[in-house]
Amino acid sequence: MFHLSNELSFPSPHLSSPEGIVAVGGDLRPERVLLAYKKGIFPWFEKDDFLIWWSPDPRMVLYLDEIKISKSMRLLMKKNKYEITYNRAFSEVVKSCAQVKRFGQSGTWITPGLMNVYNILHEQGHAHSVEIWDGTKLVGGLYGIDIGDIFCGESMFSKASNSSKMALIYLSKELKKNNYKFIDCQVPTAHLASLGAKTISRKDFLKYLEK
Repeated sequence: MFHLSNELSFPSPHLSSPEGIVAVGGDLRPERVLLAYKKGIFPWFEKDDFLIWWSPDPRMVLYLDEIKISKSMRLLMKKNKYEITYNRAFSEVVKSCAQVKRFGQSGTWITPGLMNVYNILHEQGHAHSVEIWDGTKLVGGLYGIDIGDIFCGESMFSKASNSSKMALIYLSKELKKNNYKFIDCQVPTAHLASLGAKTISRKDFLKYLEK
């Protein structure tokens, strides 16, 4: 297993462990975190004093033409019940993603250190959010890292039925208009698969990044 030094570099993701761990250690400098995403690596850990960097195989991605929108969701969107915004409340979205309880999880991987660096990357124009509002109340949203023509989705939350799904749908529409390739969903889940995401090999994912 690779232990990172202060040097701003990562080993090749092709050298990851069977679980997908590329390296441990290092720091959460914005430059390092952004470099990680550009190399197909992302941070995922429970404590800021033990950093773990991942590049799993397979990788889950959502091609923008393949997102599944149910009939009930289409009806909900036509009602215009919610207001959809972009980058209006980035820090609030990150905080909500960290605080909302999830089935089968006792805590959150969005540590104080990660919250801080994502906010810095947002200020630098690399991290973006989608917000779903019910009046003045933030009821859903997501955030992630933009690395050119691929959007690396980090986390989403929902305080109202289907609000996180709606955020993903509107993000997909916006990215498609701007000729993005896909949304990187990182780790396979049944929820994302139900929305049209699919798994590809790490090798194929890294080929996209190399292009």
